Amino acid sequence: MARKCDVCGKGVITGYKYSHSHIRTKRKWKPNLQRVRIVVGGSPRRILVCTRCLRSGKVKRAI
Repeated sequence: MARKCDVCGKGVITGYKYSHSHIRTKRKWKPNLQRVRIVVGGSPRRILVCTRCLRSGKVKRAI
C-alpha cells in the first residue's frame, strides 16, 4: 500500500536533515493520512485521505 492520499495525491517527500555541524543525512516527510470510509458510487469504501483534504471538505464521509 502506497503512502499517498487517494484524493489529492500527496505522498512522501525526501530531503536532508542538517545537524549542527552541517552533516547531511537523508530523511523523509510523511503525510498525515487517515483511513476513512467514504461514499463512492453509492457504496461505502475505505481509502487513505490526508487531513488537509478531510478538513477542507473534499471528501464526503460515510456514516
